[in-house]
Amino acid sequence: MLRHDRYIVLAGLALVTMLAWAYTLAGAGIPANMANMPLHGPSIGSEATGHMPWAPSHFFLIFAMWWIMMIAMMTPSAAPMVLLFTAIKRKRHQVSHVATGIFLGGYLAIWAVFSIVATLAQWSLEANGLLTALMSSASPALGGSILVVAGLYQLSTLKTACLTHCQHPVLFLTQHWHPGAAGAFTMGIVHGGYCLGCCWLLMGLLFFGGVMNVYWIAGISIYVVLEKLLLHGLWLGRAVGAALVTGGVLMFVQAL
Repeated sequence: MLRHDRYIVLAGLALVTMLAWAYTLAGAGIPANMANMPLHGPSIGSEATGHMPWAPSHFFLIFAMWWIMMIAMMTPSAAPMVLLFTAIKRKRHQVSHVATGIFLGGYLAIWAVFSIVATLAQWSLEANGLLTALMSSASPALGGSILVVAGLYQLSTLKTACLTHCQHPVLFLTQHWHPGAAGAFTMGIVHGGYCLGCCWLLMGLLFFGGVMNVYWIAGISIYVVLEKLLLHGLWLGRAVGAALVTGGVLMFVQAL
């Protein structure tokens, strides 16, 4: 069985991804009547200013939605790094799928932190009437801003630096290797940090297209994998960045 650890890890990653996608596609635990009702008070242009406060249970539900959605979207792109980590452990005669799980746990813990921030951002946007009942931008100014900021970040040196670490698992593990279970978790955290730096504004695009819009979720997921795995992923990112900035500027022009 230890000789086939690559297949065991691949099967585990596939299972985690499929379960996360199943939960997301099933509505992420959000009741249909809640999904179809306005999640904030009056729409933009209304004279009223009140909004429905979130109960703690609703906050947790939205957090769970974001985190499990991130697991579904980001686990496939992390597979090469996880497989290489397992291979190095095997060559050092330290094969342990527990260590691999700890590494993945550290990686996903970073996306849990992001999910808390995204939940707070969604709460704020809804409280100010800037999201529709479908959890997408209700304001051309907000939509255009999201596109422009995401596009400019795609063209930034920080994006390039983070993407470089994500594209080269050998380089990352050589520079950041730590022994033991604590080391595995630390490496997962650090890799998750680079991945977050690479993709956080891409996830912010969900506030433009719809947080629970399956087509946007799937499209961003596929793009993230291509950007990390393709030889010319850096140029792909720059092309997408230019397209996003152009789309955002056009939205501003049309709103005038």
